[in-house]
Amino acid sequence: MIYVHVPFCRSFCIYCGFYSELAGKGCVKRFEAFADAICAEASSRKEEIASTLKVNTLYVGGGTPSVLPPSVFERIVRALPYGPFDEFTMEANPEDIVEKGPDYLAFLRGLGVNRLSMGIQGFDDALLRWMNRRHDSSRALKAFHMAREAGFGNISIDLMFGISGLSDECWEKTTSQAIALRPEHISAYQLSIEEGSALEEMTAKGQYTEASEDICRRQYDTLCRKLAEAGYVHYEVSNFALPGYMAVHNSAYWRRVPYVGLGPGAHSFDGKARRWNNPDYSSETEELSPEDIRVETIMLGLRTATGVARDLVPGCDALEKEGALISSGSNVRIPEDRFFVSDDIIRRLI
Repeated sequence: MIYVHVPFCRSFCIYCGFYSELAGKGCVKRFEAFADAICAEASSRKEEIASTLKVNTLYVGGGTPSVLPPSVFERIVRALPYGPFDEFTMEANPEDIVEKGPDYLAFLRGLGVNRLSMGIQGFDDALLRWMNRRHDSSRALKAFHMAREAGFGNISIDLMFGISGLSDECWEKTTSQAIALRPEHISAYQLSIEEGSALEEMTAKGQYTEASEDICRRQYDTLCRKLAEAGYVHYEVSNFALPGYMAVHNSAYWRRVPYVGLGPGAHSFDGKARRWNNPDYSSETEELSPEDIRVETIMLGLRTATGVARDLVPGCDALEKEGALISSGSNVRIPEDRFFVSDDIIRRLI
């Protein structure tokens, strides 16, 4: 498993707290320097990368990978001579897809990208402007249909709920529009206030008030109900897929499979320790204790429909009696109707 973090965006979304830098169309030298750094890091860590390829996936995220010029993106991919990958995901902004056109999509497919993750977030133009997204709903739809016409048969879209100003009626319409597109995968996230984001500053100044828990719960329940009716499998708290299209790369994260992360802000994991890259490409490492590993296994596993081995959570009987946990073979898991409060359940266990 390889993850490449592309730390460039044309604009910053109001809610984003990830490490990223503003970079417009005239930043060719910065993009080339970034490619130089990624190629050098990939070369220096080739033995480590090779040891993680039991799950042969590549995920290029960000930031906004689709802002990179094709020549720069190709250099980075060619520096990772481990393909063809079983799953090669690239995150893309809908506006970039529309601007760059069919030739760009054909280029991506030729390079081996077989899964697109599109940050649509919603179909209400007023909310998209508030989020500081670069696209509107019409461009999002156009980008999706262009990707389909280019032959992409595995597309994931992101949606966001639990936003002050997002009515239940608008959310119903949003989920219906998403289902009508029939993407293979949908990731849906409740808006959260991330450290370092513009939204954090707005909240501190009293310019934004979080949506109530009741609103967030209603909208999450609507999402679960409508996607189940449409045939999607709810395999992780925030992720839904048509049968056969669960994200291979992300699913391996939740199983704690080792992976290598390249680029500033990227994280790596070897099973016993976590490493993260700083913006200046220096890195830091945290060794995990046996208790750290146990807690992490529980926290990640209980976010999924698979759950965790019962012997990892010996004190789970009371939660089972409450219906907060249910048996699934030799595992226990959180039932879907309790996914919304999964964090509370997990805290009680650990």
